Amino acid sequence: MRRREALAGLGAVGALAGCSPMVQHALQQPSGFAGPSFSGDRFTSFDGARLGLMTWKAEGQYADNPWAVIIGLHGMDDYSGAFHTAGPWWARQGITTYAFDQRGFGRSPERGVWAGEDLMVSDLRAACTLARRLHPKAILAVAGESMGGAVAIAAFASNQPPDADRLILLSPAVWGFSQQPLSYNALLWTASHTFPGYVAKPPSFLTRRIWASDNVRELIRMGQDPQLIWGSRFDTLYGLVSLMESAWQKIDRLKVPAVYMYGAHDQIIPPPAAISAAARLRPPGRTLYYERGWHLLLRDLQAQTVWTDAEAFIRDPAGPMPSGAPPIPKTVPKGPDKPDLPPGVTPDGKIHLSELP
Repeated sequence: MRRREALAGLGAVGALAGCSPMVQHALQQPSGFAGPSFSGDRFTSFDGARLGLMTWKAEGQYADNPWAVIIGLHGMDDYSGAFHTAGPWWARQGITTYAFDQRGFGRSPERGVWAGEDLMVSDLRAACTLARRLHPKAILAVAGESMGGAVAIAAFASNQPPDADRLILLSPAVWGFSQQPLSYNALLWTASHTFPGYVAKPPSFLTRRIWASDNVRELIRMGQDPQLIWGSRFDTLYGLVSLMESAWQKIDRLKVPAVYMYGAHDQIIPPPAAISAAARLRPPGRTLYYERGWHLLLRDLQAQTVWTDAEAFIRDPAGPMPSGAPPIPKTVPKGPDKPDLPPGVTPDGKIHLSELP
């Protein structure tokens, strides 16, 4: 009997091993590959992969020679359109923004399949090297939102940091395994190693309670955008949490001037995880805490405040911020018993369009 149980156990382990999470791999460079490039709506990366690209070029006196360049990294299940409001505003300030769809998202290869930290970091390095070559006199900054912030932390904390001068972390994803309950970790590991390709969609009761921004009109627009993904594979979720853990662990290794921005109403990255990560940021890093900020800081109703601070930080990382935002607190502030609701949203999650700002 014991032998039969042992064999059954070995069989179960073998079955789980056969269902390991899927991760993308770099492509084999095509013959005659000329190297990375920005061309139209595509960023050709280091291995010849063609990733989706959106570009907002500097305007006015800086049209030919932007004084600064931003490489934009979007969040989970999003794409380069995450910068569609900030990019034009920065362009009017003389800044060129290149935002690309990270692998597995938007118009990039293997949509929905996790690319892995190493590959995502390699794409960021390639984009920065290319931007430096195209704009050698410009200040080069990386702006990472949520998951994009986690990728940026992993990249700049590595032994080969990207060739950039500034790092802007917008509600970076730092809610890793060490910050989550053990039960969450166990469930995710089991799901990702048993049914890795199963696509999980957030239940309606959750989407009515958790809000990424107070800009409900923008959230409605996002819900109608075919480039966004509204359901994630279990193994992609596992990869995301692994990346978030890596970012939390490595944030104290950053040497580039960095600013960590976080909103008081963020319902995606819990305050304990964000505050503990921000506390690990070493000089010359700094933090900013937005009393009216939510998770999607670049698209909130107070977004221009963040855009303006980002521009000021690029100009002078140690200088005063136009918003006067204080540092992220050292302890978790006492919040309401229930999550905050955006304007125009009722407690049961219904949206009244006539009441939206």
